[in-house]
Amino acid sequence: MPDALELLNRRRSVKPADLGLPGPSAPQLDALLTIASRVPDHGKLTPWRFIVFEGEARNAAGTAIAEVFAADNPTADPDRLAIERTRLARAPLVVAVVSRAAAHPKIPEWEQILSAGAAAMNLVTAAHAMGFGANWITEWYAYDRRVLERLGLAADERIAGFIHIGTPAKPPEDRDRPPLETIVTRFG
Repeated sequence: MPDALELLNRRRSVKPADLGLPGPSAPQLDALLTIASRVPDHGKLTPWRFIVFEGEARNAAGTAIAEVFAADNPTADPDRLAIERTRLARAPLVVAVVSRAAAHPKIPEWEQILSAGAAAMNLVTAAHAMGFGANWITEWYAYDRRVLERLGLAADERIAGFIHIGTPAKPPEDRDRPPLETIVTRFG
């Protein structure tokens, strides 16, 4: 297993179209979700949950996405509808991280939302540590209540991200990162 700091420094997002088989096995997925759940969680509220899309479930979810898109875009051509239909079928596995942050007398909702984001990032990092590639995506359908209802989210739940996981077909491309002097200040 790579050194933790080396792993974090090497982590890159992999485009979903570049994620192929094999995806995580059932025991690997259990390990990934266990690691994803080991995040700061003030008050032990577990303000997030996971929805796993694998096999034919990816296509069923894609059909729901495409139907909502078609309802809003009745003149959409078949190629565009095919893109919408395959949104969750581009990688062998997709895990939706669902934020279920809610009003609480002691724990601010913002902290709960951040906990869901931490769960998503732990999942991405753990996938990378296992030798898989991953990409955290939120596209239009992550914010459309009709799609969310069809995916089984309650009215008070939101998508923190869809995490696409698979084996990278090629090494991920790096991108420029901001120079520290542009993002770091020192107080005092």
